[in-house]
Amino acid sequence: MAAPGQNLAVVVHRAGDLRLENRPIPEPGPNEVLLRMHSVGICGSDVHYWQHGRIGDFVVKDPMVLGHEGSGTVVKVGSGVTRLKPGDRVAIEPGVPRETDEFCKTGRYNLSPTIFFCATPPDDGNLCRYYKHSASYCYKLPDNVTFEEGALIEPLSVGIHACKRAGVTLGSKVFVCGSGPIGLVNVIVAKMMGAATVVVTDFTIQVKNETPQEVASKVESLLGCMPEITVECTGVQACIQAGIYATRSGGTLVLVGLGPEMVTVPIVNAAVREVDIRGIFRYCNTWPVAIFLLASKRINVKPLVTHRFPLEKALEAFEATKRGEGVKVMLKCDPTDHNP
Repeated sequence: MAAPGQNLAVVVHRAGDLRLENRPIPEPGPNEVLLRMHSVGICGSDVHYWQHGRIGDFVVKDPMVLGHEGSGTVVKVGSGVTRLKPGDRVAIEPGVPRETDEFCKTGRYNLSPTIFFCATPPDDGNLCRYYKHSASYCYKLPDNVTFEEGALIEPLSVGIHACKRAGVTLGSKVFVCGSGPIGLVNVIVAKMMGAATVVVTDFTIQVKNETPQEVASKVESLLGCMPEITVECTGVQACIQAGIYATRSGGTLVLVGLGPEMVTVPIVNAAVREVDIRGIFRYCNTWPVAIFLLASKRINVKPLVTHRFPLEKALEAFEATKRGEGVKVMLKCDPTDHNP
């Protein structure tokens, strides 16, 4: 274990103020484990908190450790922990319910209003050397699943949850708006769930100055029909509009990307054609499924990682992410092991 104080962390203090700081190594509670972090991905929300100091109603009021896409090794367990032991490699589910409320009882704990969530004010994230977390929300990784794959379970879970909410099934025709990390995991999951064809903007469809209706026509032309399912991953008003116009009557549009609080959409078009519009909030009950998919090699997320930085160069990593370089930037938190 590191000497006292050797817990380097990436901390946002306010908009535009991102620092590398040493923090105390935490002591796990009875039902918690202490982890030596290995791999943590940078998410767009991390960059947004750094640049703007807030996302919607979540405002950075005190210094906050960033990071919620993480994996690591158990180094210490609390007195009540029986399922994990030191040396176990685990992936971290960042959302932990604080109470067993009505949402937890119905299996939708992600909607609990009091949930703890890594790197969402005021809760610290896991972009640091040592981090403690609820043992129940740390999942053992099989030997053939890498730490980086474990960290990628977080964005992958967004795709799993979105495609489940959308009802993707054998033969589905799917339109994915946006080809960032979240758009790409939705493509991967939709295909794994049996989608016959998936088109995605910026890859199979280049969108420049077309109107939303023109984008919808392009989608129909490429698919040979209108898609039953659209997964919107940008949050951009014009893309949401295109998603409604593109979706087949009786189909489903799932809103994954978060943009402005208020947007103008052709709601009457959706209503008279019975296009269901659904939202998602993070995910729930996805880690076991994701680990099975990765261990069985049903899906491959490894190519999503295009850049790697040691934790000491986190500020450079954040700058690269802000510039939109590559797909997924991964920070390596263990100075003795920079392997995937």
